[in-house]
Amino acid sequence: TGVRPQYLVWIYDDSYFHNPLRGPSERQQHFALSLFLSCLYTIFMFPVGFIGNILILVVNLGHGGRLTAPDLYFVNLAVADLVLVADSLIEVFNLKRGYYKKAVLCTFMALFQQVNMYSSVFFLTWMSFDRFLVLTGSMGRSMSHARLSCCLIWVSSSLLTVLPFAVAQARHAGEQHFCFVNVSHVQWLEVTLGFLVPFCILGLCYWRIGQVLLRSHREHGGLDRRPRRQKALRMISAAVLVFFVCWLPENVFVSVHLLRGEEDGSTLWHDYPLTGHAVSLAAFSNSCLNPLIYSFLGETFRDKFRLFLRQRASVQNVNSCNFSTGLKILIRSVYVNIQRSSLLLTGSSIIKTFVPI
Repeated sequence: TGVRPQYLVWIYDDSYFHNPLRGPSERQQHFALSLFLSCLYTIFMFPVGFIGNILILVVNLGHGGRLTAPDLYFVNLAVADLVLVADSLIEVFNLKRGYYKKAVLCTFMALFQQVNMYSSVFFLTWMSFDRFLVLTGSMGRSMSHARLSCCLIWVSSSLLTVLPFAVAQARHAGEQHFCFVNVSHVQWLEVTLGFLVPFCILGLCYWRIGQVLLRSHREHGGLDRRPRRQKALRMISAAVLVFFVCWLPENVFVSVHLLRGEEDGSTLWHDYPLTGHAVSLAAFSNSCLNPLIYSFLGETFRDKFRLFLRQRASVQNVNSCNFSTGLKILIRSVYVNIQRSSLLLTGSSIIKTFVPI
């Protein structure tokens, strides 16, 4: 047990920002910069992701009408993103990695993050594929298919997390301080199925969607449809760009680590802790920006949001009326009804007087 196995992760000891090859001033500078980046993320990105995803859930689930298939995808994506955003607060300020000295906590956090990471990326990819199928007329939407798709995405995300974990645990049974998060096979699986394959599907879908929109614009002359086409293309471009920008740095960083391997038991995160922290923040930022791209840039959600605000405003106005105001309104309405009934009675008596039966 005196030799440290190569699969152990450097973040589970106290050597983060305490590399003896660096001087104290350099370690302090890296720690200060990482803390500054964490504060920026918490001030600017975390509120957007946390409030935005909650708002998506409240507006869609609190809406009077029934959920459509896209609404159901938005709700599930918001759940996965909300969990990742909430968990990011633990990660961004865990600069010395003190939370992960225990293997049980390390394993739990790794499983928790991977399930929601896979589900967030898969929902993002499936929503794009579903939009492509509907736009091209290849397949219609139904709630039964949407529910089945959501269940399959959550099940596949869980299996892609639990199965590699079970295999790794079986291979390293009885070893202390083991956490599967830095096993090379698991990391390669994250890079391929968690980034490369979804990005290729996203790019292919939006490339075909762009072709369909451009062809439709040419066929119809396009003067009245030009604003809608431009909005759709802007949202498409923003979705692919944000996904690529947020996830590319971390996957490149992990790929370089896997290709380089561990040198003298030192990982790439140990040699470049500031870079590793920055790419993790960038990956978490994707879950913060998803509500802005897929909801607030979409006309459907904006219409729902306006209706939601009007409904809440009317309810608030009714609830804000005190007892005396309500009593006055009730008395006034009763008085008006009495006046109307008296006028009707007077009119009927006049008619009986001048028009004999």
